[in-house]
Amino acid sequence: MSPKKRSVLFVCIHNSARSQMAEAFLRKHGGDLFEAESAGLEPGKLNPNVVAVMQETGIDLSGKPTQAVLDLFQQGRTYDAVITVCDKEAAEQCPVFPGNVKRIAWSFKDPSGFKGTREEILEQTRKVRDEIEQTIKEFIQEEIL
Repeated sequence: MSPKKRSVLFVCIHNSARSQMAEAFLRKHGGDLFEAESAGLEPGKLNPNVVAVMQETGIDLSGKPTQAVLDLFQQGRTYDAVITVCDKEAAEQCPVFPGNVKRIAWSFKDPSGFKGTREEILEQTRKVRDEIEQTIKEFIQEEIL
């Protein structure tokens, strides 16, 4: 019998960039150990620049919907860990999920605020993508030890 996968929810403001990338990377690198979901405080539309830079890593987010944290909370969903991937102020708005939940806050720049040419914006988004992927790999290592 295989051990139960640990459930992780990634939360951001719009579920349009950082939380989607974190969910995708946890599925890619730790899918045998973790179940990953993502949601936003105020779900928006998926950031097309995020879709583009994730495609470069072989991950297709183009058809991925965004969802609301509150909906998951109201459904009575439970998680082993809830990880915010936005700034500290937004993390404080997250609902408290019942049960023994590990709350973790990671701070990443918001790709929706990047300015410049399309290539400059993509380059900044790649940097955030790579930071998120590295943080996910470290999280997996810490969790399996």
